[in-house]
Formats: sequence, structure tokens, C-alpha cells
Amino acid sequence: MPDAVTDVVTGQPDAGWRRPDRRLLVLRRSTVWGLVALPGVVVAAALGVLAGPAEAVAALLLAGSLTGLLLVGVQRRWAAWGYLEREDDLVVRRGVLIRRTTVVPYGRMQFVDVTAGPLDRRLGIATVTLHTAAPATDAFVPGLLADEATRLRDKLAALGEARQAGV
Repeated sequence: MPDAVTDVVTGQPDAGWRRPDRRLLVLRRSTVWGLVALPGVVVAAALGVLAGPAEAVAALLLAGSLTGLLLVGVQRRWAAWGYLEREDDLVVRRGVLIRRTTVVPYGRMQFVDVTAGPLDRRLGIATVTLHTAAPATDAFVPGLLADEATRLRDKLAALGEARQAGV
């Protein structure tokens, strides 16, 4: 799958858009395997012992189908994320069924968070969250490499401070 983010309307690649690192995709896929596929196999084995092979096969087919659908969803959701740093604002896109584009002017930002849970830290990724006075305009970009998240946070904080000082 290409790393370019595509335009919502034309479907053509957009220059300058960046996407989360592939490590986020690995983390989300691992979560699906650990929370759906593995328990499905355990349930199928238990059903095989307690109820019979037909029930075990049915449970395996159900778990396999659900795992496959979720993995496709995870891939598509990761591919839909993108962010673009412009001169006066940051644009964040996401969404598979409902595409959402959020534009956050640098002067409207109140603060910028960088968060990373234990698995994120293990993979070297983090999430950058932009906070404004209006909760509806908060935006976040998951799965950035830790260095990129720090760079983006520092840049956004500096631009936000400079734009607010000029207001």
C-alpha cells in the first residue's frame, strides 16, 4: 500500500501529507490477533472437547472471519490517517466510512500533548494531541515516531505561542 494520503474528493495522492508510522499498524494488528484470534482458537478448542468437532470448526470459522474483517478495518483506518503542516494551521484527516478533516489554526491552540502508553513506548511511537478552547476542534495524530512527535510538539507550541502573541 502506498504511503501517500489521497484526496477525499479526487482520490489522487496529495503532496506534503504525512501518515502515522507503520509501527502503529503493527500494534493495532497485534491487538486484533491477541483479543480476537487467540481467544477464538481457545474457545474452539474448548468446544471441540466439550461439544464436538462441528462446533469447534464453526467457532474457528467465526473467529477467522471476524479476525479478517477487523484486520482489513485496521489497515484501512491506518491508511486514512494523515496530517499536513501548513503555514497557518495543521490539517488532520482520518476516517474510513466517514472521512473527517480537522483544521487547527496555530493561534487557536492552547496546548499540545504527546502521549505514549507502554506498548507505544516499546515500539517507539507516540500520539500528538492538539487542544483548543473548543473541544470539537481538538485533533490528534497517532503513531508518530517519538522523535517526530517531539519535533511536531515543539514546532506547534512555538507557532501557537507566536500566533497568539500577534493576536
